[in-house]
Amino acid sequence: MKISDYLDPELWLNPANGPLYVQLRKRIEAGIASGFLAPDMPLPPEREIAALTDLSRVTVRKAIAELVDKGMILQKQGSGSYVAPARPRVEQSLSRLTSFSEDMARRGFQSEMDWLERGLFLPSPDEVTALGLGAGDQVARLARLRRANGRPMAIERASLPTDILPNPLAVTHSLYEVLGEAGLRPVRAVQKISAVNLADNDAGLLGVAPMTAGLRIERTSYLPEGRVVEYTRSLYRGDAYDFVAELRLPESLT
Repeated sequence: MKISDYLDPELWLNPANGPLYVQLRKRIEAGIASGFLAPDMPLPPEREIAALTDLSRVTVRKAIAELVDKGMILQKQGSGSYVAPARPRVEQSLSRLTSFSEDMARRGFQSEMDWLERGLFLPSPDEVTALGLGAGDQVARLARLRRANGRPMAIERASLPTDILPNPLAVTHSLYEVLGEAGLRPVRAVQKISAVNLADNDAGLLGVAPMTAGLRIERTSYLPEGRVVEYTRSLYRGDAYDFVAELRLPESLT
């Protein structure tokens, strides 16, 4: 398929589906996510995209600008717009219980975050079950968009009992640092990993097209005496992470 065919408005443009620039942005995002628009591939000039899509140049410019802001498109002076080059994947060990901040620092990356939610709330049924909460208990929640060198990498949603984290506002960067200072850092965890297709809102936060493949990790962390200290649900970009586990034969078989 040629890019002119891919951008044919009859295949994707519908006035009932929201702003035209958003539809164009999503169409280009989908092409990048699928690999049809490959890394370093040049895009047609704005005037050509406008002609192919029957959209105004203002609309095309706005869609391209949002893709540039997301880091998916690069604009080179005098050369045009290009699909951003492929970025290296992060290899994450499943045998070490570390925080995102620690993982990124170990790799020489600058970790950043945007707060999505932080405070005390009434617990959901899943939180009650996972944390062993009683009737009338509250839960401390921390939801963050995690970035590495400016690139969105993961959405983390952590829940903790309020006697473990009475003031969620005390967490300004690293949750494990705050827990460690209180002598409440977890020492082991059980994780469940599953493949998902990212919903619109989560995909938008992570800078990928809706329904892009991602990884969901549900983690329950424990103190040395066995008490649950943290229940976390995270979504990771599927194109950013490789999770690695070391396997050993039981001693009886060696």
